[in-house]
Amino acid sequence: MAENRIEDNREGTIIRLQGGFYDVMTPQGEIRSRARGNFRKRGISPVVGDEVVLHIESETGYILEVKDRQNFLVRPPVANIDQALLVVSAAEPDFSAHLLDRFLVLIEAKEIQPIIILTKMDLLQGEAEQHVSEAIAAYRTIGYQVIETSSETLTGVESVRPLLKDKTSVLAGQSGVGKSSLLNALEPSLALETSHISKALGRGRHTTRHVTLMPLGDGLIADTPGFSNLDFPHEMELEELRWCFPEFVALQDDCKYRGCLHLNEPGCAVKQAVEAHEIMSSRYTNYGMFVEEIKNRTRRY
Repeated sequence: MAENRIEDNREGTIIRLQGGFYDVMTPQGEIRSRARGNFRKRGISPVVGDEVVLHIESETGYILEVKDRQNFLVRPPVANIDQALLVVSAAEPDFSAHLLDRFLVLIEAKEIQPIIILTKMDLLQGEAEQHVSEAIAAYRTIGYQVIETSSETLTGVESVRPLLKDKTSVLAGQSGVGKSSLLNALEPSLALETSHISKALGRGRHTTRHVTLMPLGDGLIADTPGFSNLDFPHEMELEELRWCFPEFVALQDDCKYRGCLHLNEPGCAVKQAVEAHEIMSSRYTNYGMFVEEIKNRTRRY
């Protein structure tokens, strides 16, 4: 008697890449799948978060189609993200407005909703506590949602859970800021590997090695490998950068010149707001550094 073969087509979401296989979540459950060879010929590389069409043969899936993406992050490689939880530590490693602004620009450029998660709030004391508190207030004034947490004391952790409902989220941040610890605090059964900060280097080692979408809080969340630095994509132009600072956008119609880059132009409303302490000086300083970085990259290429 011939062996029974089960064949059908299903739709699903790639939740994990491992050993050349794609684990796809479908309404009927997870299917371990391979990509057809013609994807490589067409320059298509399926990533976590992609919505795909599978052909099932005897419980093995073959990806036939990758649907159009809502958005795509190159680093980490993940697609169709609703929001980014940008995790920055208040201490160990020290709070870095420069790194946070870099993350915010990369996320704003993709038109993904950013939410700032401050971790290790229990470690703050003295002048550092005042500095971080002032920064939190300033980012909230811009319009960013900021949640203060401690995975050690569980303070603020439950404030994260409602944000995940019915969303596909990416959790991103520098190595050692406590991303995996935050997820473990939200769902202890995950038992994700964590690491301590190197006292000599002031940073942690990568404990998350692959991008994986996990069900959490009635949504999906990607715990991503940590980064020590992030480069701006080659396609980002100076004109685009100014749109990634919401407080600049709010004032740009008051600038003397249309298309003002807020650098050396006379009658710039943004520079006036910086001088009047209505815009964070650190944000404007970082903007200037990002401008130079993009200019230097353009000259190199």
